Amino acid sequence: MAMCSTFYPRLSTHLNCKSFSLFPVKHRFLVSIKAFSSQTFAPKADDLPASIGFLGLGIMGNPMAQNLIKAGCDVTVWNRTKSKCEPLISMNAKYKSSPEEVAASCDVTFAMLADPESAADVACGKYGAAKGMGPGKDYVDVSTVDGETSKLFCEHIRATGAHFLEAPVSGSKKPAEDGQLIFLTAGDSVLYEKAAPLLDIMGKSRFYLGEVGNGAAMKLVVNMVMGSMMASFAEGLVLSEKVGLDPSVLVEVISQGAISAPMYAVKGPSMVKSSYPTAFPLKHQQKDLRLALGLAESVSQPIPIAAATNELYKVAKSHGLSDQDFSAVIEALK
Repeated sequence: MAMCSTFYPRLSTHLNCKSFSLFPVKHRFLVSIKAFSSQTFAPKADDLPASIGFLGLGIMGNPMAQNLIKAGCDVTVWNRTKSKCEPLISMNAKYKSSPEEVAASCDVTFAMLADPESAADVACGKYGAAKGMGPGKDYVDVSTVDGETSKLFCEHIRATGAHFLEAPVSGSKKPAEDGQLIFLTAGDSVLYEKAAPLLDIMGKSRFYLGEVGNGAAMKLVVNMVMGSMMASFAEGLVLSEKVGLDPSVLVEVISQGAISAPMYAVKGPSMVKSSYPTAFPLKHQQKDLRLALGLAESVSQPIPIAAATNELYKVAKSHGLSDQDFSAVIEALK
């Protein structure tokens, strides 16, 4: 079977083609949505798949995999840098040397990678998970990628006889640690039902959005809004200080008004102190804005605020802030 890496260069070509639509018009208003709160469902041991694979143990993947282990799941892990697997191995996780080996040894395999290129290589590169998939096996990609990339994964995974579910998450490091993520899923409904107890261990709610690509689209829209909100908040903090106001008081005022948001309350105090402990890397926020712009282009939808915001994050990256928290975008305004 041909690997995703063979076809991956065509993704950028398609994204630059104005006539190409990742999400056909007929689906824009006809998505069947099912939403569940994990607080309502307490997974039982008998409900869980026998063996679970987890590929990618970064800021998000590590705590997600840890929560599965703490819940009593039999977890096998892989990461490009093996040292990141050691804390989970010490918690009795098993280790395999490639995504292919993990997928071959597990019933359900999750993948949490940083970008579309990494996710493509892990899903169906030379030693990718697709090589180890087959009938009766399942692949759940919780990475944030564009819709076309997700559809390409689906094509290759289903070609092996396995099931595919995209399930990007809304939430950053702390929600991942606390099992409070929001899963935006789409794909094989039978896998959605099978994976539900696992999603409920790692998250507080889950949405089933229908066809593959809808989960990716929802995640990009959510992160587009989040990035724009953060940029506007940063402008407010910088302006308040420039005119002689105390930005800490601005954070408090905002927290008591109609535009109050948990993100402002959590990030504001650190931003005032020019401290940006990484929960969601700035480079990933800019990547998601770039993908959201591609999504908008595919349906000829203007998003000028997001476009301007993307430029601000690019400036922040040029200042060496890529690995800082995305709230460090404020430095590009100073």
